[in-house]
Amino acid sequence: MITPQEIKDLIEAGLPGAQARVSGDGHHFEASVVSPAFQGKTRIQQHQLVYAALGDRMREQIHALSLKTDLP
Repeated sequence: MITPQEIKDLIEAGLPGAQARVSGDGHHFEASVVSPAFQGKTRIQQHQLVYAALGDRMREQIHALSLKTDLP
């Protein structure tokens, strides 16, 4: 089972300069991500960047992710 800390680490590793806060119960998670990589991107593109950082875990280990993205 993936932990909120592991998700946080994956997001921050996949989006250099990002700061993430993640909470959850092992299956359902909430994440707030602030990253300069979001500059000039639509909300959908921002979310796609986060999903890319999580890779296959989005399909295999994370059943639900409520996501909020913003610029620093």
